[in-house]
Amino acid sequence: MTSDSTQSDAMWPGMLDDKTERLHGLIGSVRFVLFDFDGPLCRLFAGRSAEGVAKAQVRWLESRGLRGLLTADLREDPDPFVVLRAVDRRLPGSDLSAELEAMLTRHEVSAVASAWPTPYADPLIRTWTAVGARLAITSNNAPEAVSRYLASRGLMDCFAPHIYGRCTRNLALLKPDPHCVRRALTAMGADPKSTLLIGDAPSDFLAARRAGVGFLGYARNDRKAGLLHDAGAGHLVSSLEPVLRAVVSAARARKSGPTEFSWGP
Repeated sequence: MTSDSTQSDAMWPGMLDDKTERLHGLIGSVRFVLFDFDGPLCRLFAGRSAEGVAKAQVRWLESRGLRGLLTADLREDPDPFVVLRAVDRRLPGSDLSAELEAMLTRHEVSAVASAWPTPYADPLIRTWTAVGARLAITSNNAPEAVSRYLASRGLMDCFAPHIYGRCTRNLALLKPDPHCVRRALTAMGADPKSTLLIGDAPSDFLAARRAGVGFLGYARNDRKAGLLHDAGAGHLVSSLEPVLRAVVSAARARKSGPTEFSWGP
């Protein structure tokens, strides 16, 4: 989740690895694909400010005399997940944590109406489904928000019932914990060696590594790319277009895919 509001995907020559041959090597044996939600599929808070949500959380805590739960740095952090995690670490499983989580869920569900689809995400999802891959969502976002967004894009059939969002009963299981990834693997009967997780944050990469699945980083700007690279991610793309092309190419090579595709976002 980010308050960054640039609309276009940044190309990041040098670090970002869009080379077709390396993507083919990563994607060729994939049979199960796990998508993070906010980032690879859409920009959930594109039409509003994630920072505004974080500030609303802080004001809510202060109105209850709980300002001291957060350090000065945390009170200024623009990421609502940081505030939520900080409170849950201090008071794990508390009613306070549950109320903050419910507040975040309401904001996420409301934000769906103004979310921006990530370019090429929809045709990539439909193409991967058409050539026989099985897909799941593994996200720190609320499953209600994920389901509402997928329904609005006509993509629910590509994922349902495999939508594994925030576990409200235990916020310690948010990524980088691999809990949601392992849930997806178990439910789909997936071999980790033939599974790929696409995410845009270090927490996605760490969850994938701990679950033993492959990882492809989607970095739409320099900041995202730097964070993923520093975390150790070796495969990064700045656009999903080369991923779509690689999926089509692999399908044609196996002679099992559709013969015509739409390349538009």
